Amino acid sequence: MIPILVPLLLAFTALASAQIADLVVENAVIYTVDAKQPKAVALAVKDGKFIFVGQKIAPNLIGPQTQRIDAKGSTVIPGLIDSHTHLRGLGDLLTSNDFRRFKSPAEIALSLKQKADTAPNTTWITGRNWDQANWGDRMPSKADLDAVIPNHPVFLRRVDGHAAWVNTRALTLAKVTRDTPDPPGGQIQRDAKGDPTGILVDRAIGLVARQVPAATATQVEASLARAAQECARLGITGIHDAGIDRLSVEAYRRLAAQKKLPVRVYAMIGGAGDLWEEFRKQGPVIDDRFSVRAIKLVSDGAMGSRGAAFWQPYTDDKANSGLLILSKAQIAETSKQALDAGFQVAVHAIGDKANSTVLEAFIEAFKAKGITGKNDKRFRVEHAQVIRLPDFGLFGQFDIIASIQSTHATSDMRWAAQRLGPDRLQGAWATNRFLKAGARIANGSDFPVEDPNPIWGFYAAFTRQDHSGNPPGGFLADQALSRERALQSFTLDGAYAAFEENKKGSITVGKFADFVLLDRDIMTVPAKDVIGAKVKMTVLGGEVVHRQP
Repeated sequence: MIPILVPLLLAFTALASAQIADLVVENAVIYTVDAKQPKAVALAVKDGKFIFVGQKIAPNLIGPQTQRIDAKGSTVIPGLIDSHTHLRGLGDLLTSNDFRRFKSPAEIALSLKQKADTAPNTTWITGRNWDQANWGDRMPSKADLDAVIPNHPVFLRRVDGHAAWVNTRALTLAKVTRDTPDPPGGQIQRDAKGDPTGILVDRAIGLVARQVPAATATQVEASLARAAQECARLGITGIHDAGIDRLSVEAYRRLAAQKKLPVRVYAMIGGAGDLWEEFRKQGPVIDDRFSVRAIKLVSDGAMGSRGAAFWQPYTDDKANSGLLILSKAQIAETSKQALDAGFQVAVHAIGDKANSTVLEAFIEAFKAKGITGKNDKRFRVEHAQVIRLPDFGLFGQFDIIASIQSTHATSDMRWAAQRLGPDRLQGAWATNRFLKAGARIANGSDFPVEDPNPIWGFYAAFTRQDHSGNPPGGFLADQALSRERALQSFTLDGAYAAFEENKKGSITVGKFADFVLLDRDIMTVPAKDVIGAKVKMTVLGGEVVHRQP
């Protein structure tokens, strides 16, 4: 009998140990974003996945090595997913010059003078996030910089990334003169005499940007690591990196291999080119920490710099309808390539003409592959800010995802009516119109264009207000989401937009144990108190990757 009992005993012991959790959280207010079980009090994790979600942890799940967390009534939500980011841009900004809140061109120039005064004349002075809306909508000029920094080349990107402000020294080094033609999809802004003013829009940015010394592989890796840790601090456990280059691909791979990536990355190749051709041949890369399954294209510019493409001129700039950067034929061709190679396509589109062009290109590519309606290719329009009312139906008809950023609405509402006029405003930042059309959405920040804090995005989604509570009732208030739907847009919807809804996005048994402990219940506290919510703990795959000091 003994020889038989021994293996049975060993099997029972192994079975029992298989059920012992690595981590449990008890006494919490858990919002699961799981329709079958919306709320819970406790959860248990083993081998990086949820093994229990419910009311009370069974004693047999707890062993001597189990880490027990008494939440003491704290709120727990799924790990937040930012569906449109630029991680390297955030990492660079964390150690650079951020002009988001500066109130004049002179203030920006003076803030850079000290750095220029202590650097060799060959050093490029760079920064980001200036916004002319902060000082009366007057575009800055090279003269504003020349007066303070005449000898160093200066290159400063606008907050939306779709315009650059440079000085005379930078234009000279780039050999940009009054005789330089506008590149296709770009504009060199000029004064009354025809001379460059120092403002470059969209593809004209590259005329000077290519002169700025390129980052090294070591710098890129450090920047990504720095930004990833900032994401963990803010409760972000997943990002969609919207347009990466070869250096970023290689850096991500190293960080993932070294287990130094405290966030799951779903990456998009930054446009057609050599890197895209390589990935087309090898196919998507799908992994728990770093996946590449999409290509990102850019169809137009941004509204803030008046480069977004519209069918009619800007209401406050009657001679300008914006810029189409890619044609319908170009987008359709790349989309066909992506369908053949198993990749998703995500296209930046802000203006109504750009959005119409992208939709038509997608539909042309679908029909070329025999797809005439509903499908699971999950093509995406990034931003989808201003849509002609008839075009909303196409999102639902062809299952095209609207990848939105709620904070763009509350940032741009300062000048939206002046740019668009009342008619176009009906289809602007119209989140609920997408849902009513049967389309999917996914929410994000577009950081570093906006602040990376996802709680602020959640707040903007359900209030449609700035942090002062303005405007009363909310901007285009009928497009506000409920808090429950807003939370889903930053969790399960983001997972769906990356083909990962069965792996993450909700606190559900079998999914990755990605979750966040907050210092307040953002689902019930007054709206004004949501803004100050802090992350007490961020957990990725059962591992604590951030703990509030």
